[in-house]
Amino acid sequence: MGDVVNLKRFKKRGEREQAAKQAEANRALFGRTKSERARDEFLGERSTRVLDQHRIESGDAS
Repeated sequence: MGDVVNLKRFKKRGEREQAAKQAEANRALFGRTKSERARDEFLGERSTRVLDQHRIESGDAS
């Protein structure tokens, strides 16, 4: 016969692991300084501007 397993304890362990993963994601997303957020915003806007500058307009070429 197999070992007796407490399902409630198993379920709680899974919930704690899931909560820890969510907390890690939240720390990465929200646990940044103001300068880090500003830098990321600037780099995002800059990359969008660069891509837009290289966009080929669809129109009549002749």
